[in-house]
Amino acid sequence: MLYLVWDDTGIATWDTFGGLVQTPNMTRLANSGLRFTNWHTTALCSPTRSSLLTGRNAHSNGMACIVEGANGFPGLSAVIPPENGTLAEILLEHGYSTLCIGKWHLTPETESSMAGSRRTWPTSRGFERYYGFLGGETNQWFPDLTYDQHFIEQPYTPQQGYHLSKDLADRAIEFIRDIRQVDPDKPWFCYFAPGANHAPHHAPKEWIDQYQGAFDMGYERYREIVLDRMKERGLVPDGTRLSPINPWPADVIAPGDQVKPWDSLTEDERRLFCRMAEVFAGFCAYTDHQIGRLLDYLEESGQLDNTIVVVVSDNGASGEGSPDGSVNENKFFNGWPEDPAENLAKLDQLGGPDTYNHYPTGWAWAFNTPYKMFKRYTLEGGIADPLIISWPARMKDVGGQVRDQYHHAIDIVPTVLDLVGVEPPGQIKGHTQSPMHGTSMAYTFTSSHAPSRRTTQYYAMLGTRALYHDGWKVVARHGALSGKGDFMADSWELYHVAEDRAETRDLAAEHPDKVRQLVGIWFAEAGANGVFPLDDRTSREQLALPRPLPAKPRDVYVYYPGTSDVPEGVAVNIRNRSYSITAKLDAHSPDGVIFAQGSRFGGHTLFVKDGALRYCYNFLGAEEQVFVSDRPLAAGALSLGVEFAKEGEEPEGVARGRLRLFVGDQVVAEGPMRTQPGKFALAGEGLCVGRDSADPVSSDYSAPFPFTGGTINKVTVNVSGEHYVDHDLEGLAMLARD
Repeated sequence: MLYLVWDDTGIATWDTFGGLVQTPNMTRLANSGLRFTNWHTTALCSPTRSSLLTGRNAHSNGMACIVEGANGFPGLSAVIPPENGTLAEILLEHGYSTLCIGKWHLTPETESSMAGSRRTWPTSRGFERYYGFLGGETNQWFPDLTYDQHFIEQPYTPQQGYHLSKDLADRAIEFIRDIRQVDPDKPWFCYFAPGANHAPHHAPKEWIDQYQGAFDMGYERYREIVLDRMKERGLVPDGTRLSPINPWPADVIAPGDQVKPWDSLTEDERRLFCRMAEVFAGFCAYTDHQIGRLLDYLEESGQLDNTIVVVVSDNGASGEGSPDGSVNENKFFNGWPEDPAENLAKLDQLGGPDTYNHYPTGWAWAFNTPYKMFKRYTLEGGIADPLIISWPARMKDVGGQVRDQYHHAIDIVPTVLDLVGVEPPGQIKGHTQSPMHGTSMAYTFTSSHAPSRRTTQYYAMLGTRALYHDGWKVVARHGALSGKGDFMADSWELYHVAEDRAETRDLAAEHPDKVRQLVGIWFAEAGANGVFPLDDRTSREQLALPRPLPAKPRDVYVYYPGTSDVPEGVAVNIRNRSYSITAKLDAHSPDGVIFAQGSRFGGHTLFVKDGALRYCYNFLGAEEQVFVSDRPLAAGALSLGVEFAKEGEEPEGVARGRLRLFVGDQVVAEGPMRTQPGKFALAGEGLCVGRDSADPVSSDYSAPFPFTGGTINKVTVNVSGEHYVDHDLEGLAMLARD
């Protein structure tokens, strides 16, 4: 059995569902199985993934939000309780080998370290082997990798042909072969979750260039073309209309969620936006190709015909790119304005290691055609997503057909268990199991006209709410993370989605009794699933909540060489404050990295090159602030490092002050410096000593540039004094990890 869990992929992306991105391997699976066109998820990643693995609603899994938003409410603990067993835990007890490869994002940030509890890692939730990244996103050229229960470096470099999608496919083939060569008859379950199509959108240039000019029509015309293709293929009802641009007013939708009309763009903006779409398409098509290699192996080895394959996206296309898009997504999450000149200058580098790019909101809107909005919203653009179920041996008579019954992510586990003849267990490892909320979809395999067995489904995300019931849907007009509260004052929109799939005709005024009925059902469902209390607090308020850490925050942090990277979420925080970094060395001819944290898109590093001590603070990839000693390092026992003295901040959150580079008690370089307000990376790119893992912070060297010519004894970071955190910016970064 194979789960293929795509990320941030709107239903109008793949040609398999009428889009313009070529995905022959998704079409290959659809032709040997069924496409479901009325299947739904939650509006964010972690909640959907928890439902895909447990068959329970997200709040019951403690996943009301992504794991970075955890707090003390039962529905938002970010820890799936043991009474909600995973499909892997169930199948493991029935003799299956269980494999997890790729994105996990079901472990709280505070537990994603070598000092963290492993209770929520894949290997503690039923998977025997794991290879991938624990967080919500990662650099596709320089990923943050975990192998079973420890962090590892990537096996080779982009210059040697590395890309994460390829690596994950290689590993999946390896893991399955490991099983088959010992026991050819043993069943297996592989949960395969590539980083695609989440930002950053990274792909080999030759794959990107295949789409040159393919999106020159712009995102508004794209929607018209794709809707026609969907209707021709019977993927939406004939009467479906396109939803409007910016369907809610600015006081409901934040400025960052607006879409710029195509005819309002300059020629340069159009060039840039089109290239961003080409890069995204190349990323998607390249990943489809890598999945195709896995399918080829299964076919060549005689396994594909009897393999159940479930293909999903975890939510709609992502609107985190802002109305203007970005060549370094981390600027947006640091509240730093985009530089149009820089963006255009890097147009030809988009998708490569020098950019951390994301398309603008207009393309998110388009790739969710015909629906409203995108990820994070309980409007259809955030929750109506592609689903394919393929089982060639059992679906010969229905292969290539379409099913339109309404279903949800919670229905996948019951469907799979039904197909393989396994009853949900009463206990797992001594824990009495809760009832599954989902229902099997297997009845749809033999009938395209059977009425849906899922008649009701609630939705709640970051203050937004909706309910589907018997072909109708109510949606509360309330912005996510708005901080407005006063939920009882919200108006509710009403749509007859059985006929108006794109929610274009609000019928609330015509059917007030229906609105009252459905809102009442929503409250009943919310109460039964642990949705309350409703929480739309701002990111500043959310992130100010105290959360457990592996160790108490302290003034002095000590790090050592030869250890795993320390994730930024549990590492020393130097944002907007004075700090010092001191390294103790025994050196004879030192060269290489002493200390590094972050990447070329934001970070800092202390290193030796050509005999000189150097410190580089890379401000959001826009400016490398470099300090070089005025004399070569001498041999012997050395104490060296940097001191940054904050003198003020301008703008808010950006510390400005003076940096001194020292060797012993001698200052060997100094000058003005500024620090960025938010995190160095949204995920991965941890702190390390004796090397720069993954993407290099400084352009003066290539990673890992290991330290040679001596021994690093330890590195001490001192941050005694005022501790500053910009909670608003941290909140934006939290959302991006999904």
